[in-house]
Amino acid sequence: MTEKPTDRRADDKESSDDVEEVFGEPTAADGGTPIDGGTAAPFRTTSDVSESRTDRYRRIFRNYVVTPFSIVRNDKRALIGITILTIYSLAGLAAIFFVEPTESFEGQPYVQPFETWEFPFGTNQMGHDLFSQTVHSVVPIFQMMIAGALFTVIVGTTIGVVSGYKGGLADRVLSTLTDVFINLPGLPLVIVLAVLFNPENEVMVGILLSVAAWAGLARSIRSQVLTLREESFVEAARAMDIPTSLILYKEVLPHLMPYVMVNTANAARGVIFSAVGLYFLGILPFTSNNWGVMLNQAYEVDAYFRPIAFHWLIIPVVAITVLSIGLILLAQSLDRVFNPRVRARHADRADIDPEEEEGDATMTMGQV
Repeated sequence: MTEKPTDRRADDKESSDDVEEVFGEPTAADGGTPIDGGTAAPFRTTSDVSESRTDRYRRIFRNYVVTPFSIVRNDKRALIGITILTIYSLAGLAAIFFVEPTESFEGQPYVQPFETWEFPFGTNQMGHDLFSQTVHSVVPIFQMMIAGALFTVIVGTTIGVVSGYKGGLADRVLSTLTDVFINLPGLPLVIVLAVLFNPENEVMVGILLSVAAWAGLARSIRSQVLTLREESFVEAARAMDIPTSLILYKEVLPHLMPYVMVNTANAARGVIFSAVGLYFLGILPFTSNNWGVMLNQAYEVDAYFRPIAFHWLIIPVVAITVLSIGLILLAQSLDRVFNPRVRARHADRADIDPEEEEGDATMTMGQV
């Protein structure tokens, strides 16, 4: 016995009414406005609750200020590293305004450290104020360090991400380019370029010292992206036709940031050592305000054998070593700051409103 069509339509209408009672009236994807005739599918419905501008700013402030500050505040390595870099930065900036640049034969030679407040670090055989040389070397070193580290990280990360995610011809071309730069002899290449271009600008010196340093980072980034692009969340984003640039920015780069930040600090340290070494060897243009030049002047008078001049060698070595330690500690802390799991844990703590926490405690006590 077959069911009459009119009865089936009546049953379908009753089922549709039941669905509307549960899910609400079918709405369009334009903020919840009902479509005439109710033909829109429930899956195209968007929530009527939109995020206000205040909530959006609060969320941005929590994600980019509160959460990183909470991670850094609870990490002693971060506090020590930031303190070291802050002291160096303040010393370099203060030297520009309050410390006179060193000049030849400006003081008595061979003054020992802390003998007089006029020359706290003493003077060398030419009467140069070692304190003035040390603090005036900070800004040029920082300019080289930042320029070289940014060049290494930007070029290496870009080539590694594109090569690993796109694959195909782009991967083959970029991988070949990376292999070429990896196999180039780094120090001889930098020496040849320094002799050819004779750069005097600190930013150009930093880029010159990092001209081949990006290749190792690019290869490591490519290997990680090859794994990440097969993850379920990346495949889901591709299935939803999300633009490639947005997938890389939202899904891939956050997982690479801990490794990238550690390599940023390592690249900065590499620039410091390379710059000091080339200035020490006299390959880069001479300037009195550079730790490498200070080491060169100490070497010329055999400071490591002469107690009266031993501090000429110790002062720049200590300055380089402490700055390197600060960069290492900062890199270790940035690894935690950009780690998605650590950020999620601290973000959950930041999401707890004190009033809600107090209300939950009161309710718990009432239940007891």
